[in-house]
Amino acid sequence: MSPDSFPKTTSGTTGLDSVLFGGLPEHHTTVVFGGPGSGKTILALQFLAAGDSSLYVGFEEREDQLRRNAEALGIDLSDVSMLDLSPKSEQFFTDDSYTVFPTEEVDGGDLLEQIASRLQTSGIDRLVIDPLSELRSLLPDDYQFRRKVASLFSALTEHNITTLCTAQLGDQPAEDDLQFLANTVVELHRTTNRRTLEVTKYRGSGFANGIHTFRIHAGRGAVVYPKLVPGDHQEEHSRTQLSSDVSQLDELLSGGLPRGSVTVISGPSGVGKTTTGSLFLQAAARRGERAIGYLFEELRADYLYRATQLGIDVQSLVESGDLEIEEVEALTRSPDEFAAHVRAAVEERDVEFVMIDGVAGYRQGLRGDDTDGTLTRELHALCRYLKRMGVTVVLIEETPYVTGEFSPTANQISYLADNILFLRYLEVGGRLEKAIGVLKMRYGPFDNSIRELQITAGDGVTISGPLSDYHGVLTGIAQPTGGSDVFEHSDDSSR
Repeated sequence: MSPDSFPKTTSGTTGLDSVLFGGLPEHHTTVVFGGPGSGKTILALQFLAAGDSSLYVGFEEREDQLRRNAEALGIDLSDVSMLDLSPKSEQFFTDDSYTVFPTEEVDGGDLLEQIASRLQTSGIDRLVIDPLSELRSLLPDDYQFRRKVASLFSALTEHNITTLCTAQLGDQPAEDDLQFLANTVVELHRTTNRRTLEVTKYRGSGFANGIHTFRIHAGRGAVVYPKLVPGDHQEEHSRTQLSSDVSQLDELLSGGLPRGSVTVISGPSGVGKTTTGSLFLQAAARRGERAIGYLFEELRADYLYRATQLGIDVQSLVESGDLEIEEVEALTRSPDEFAAHVRAAVEERDVEFVMIDGVAGYRQGLRGDDTDGTLTRELHALCRYLKRMGVTVVLIEETPYVTGEFSPTANQISYLADNILFLRYLEVGGRLEKAIGVLKMRYGPFDNSIRELQITAGDGVTISGPLSDYHGVLTGIAQPTGGSDVFEHSDDSSR
């Protein structure tokens, strides 16, 4: 059966249906594996809440506790019936100390008969068994477990019941048997600060490969943030040049930034990268484009205050709703979550211009996986998606060296950039001055001169003529070639 004709039903978990290319297999069984606290039961309860007639069979948690927990997460179980097979507290004090189950429940076959009896009288279309692996300890051997589970799955399919079972990861050999018998297998993993979801099997259907972020929100329940696949998105757009509204800067760029391109503005700390990026952000909003700046390294209030002091009027644009400035706490979001957030801005609010300040702060969002390769993969996917959607992107990238060695980027992301605009400190006569230049423009010519940059309160950004009277500018130590000092400062200080 082709993926297009395979009958599917919603999983009830936001984002998971996208990973499953439409949902869970209807009238078949899905097994969700995971360790303690990974979110198996929450995902299962959301599956039940999305149906019309559902039954939960539980071996571990009491019904009243499950319903309280579900209510706190915003999961409505009012139409879900439950078969509570969890051990009762009074059984701890009985003489049958070899098991927490009562005598009549020790045999796994008897338990399955209880479940079958409930199914025949309830008329349900959705079933959860949580956890199915509990049956393994109640059956005499692996062979009996496989036979009983295979028979159960077949009976459920014949009765047109869509089933989701949970199981513990690492519970061998039950795990191998369930992996083989299930139509679909989903694995949940939990680390110190992150939960993830991966589909490892879907018989008869395709699915989104990769490891996706799985987060549990108070009041909202579990949400899956699918890995961004840029090739799934495309919008036609023009290559018009977008002005910064600063004529000297536009001259360097031969008119401005091409629409739908990615620009990296790089330089050391304090040299003016964010200020320069804000010029393009402000100009986009003034043109009537929806624009947004994501701040990974600065408080929103501090950014707005500093921009106002420099004569960049983003405050009024924010107040009028023409510009959005959002402070992002990197350690609270994974790249998948941030990508989903950006997608919502682009696809639901028609955002056309995005500034990410900065790459180092974004990198912290990887939370424990901070390799250059991982950073590049995640940022590559996000930028490719934005380019395909015709969104103009500015990335603010901090380089480590104030003077001396020159590197256009610090995290090997230069290949992602269509344009690279670099800012540089210069040591001139015992003073630190600033310079600006264009290193790369993929879609057209540019002025390759290096120019003086000044950023002052009130006047904002001023760019002067080429530094033709100096050499060694890229080393950070400018040497005069003759003629006057173009910086026009008195040399009254030493380094």
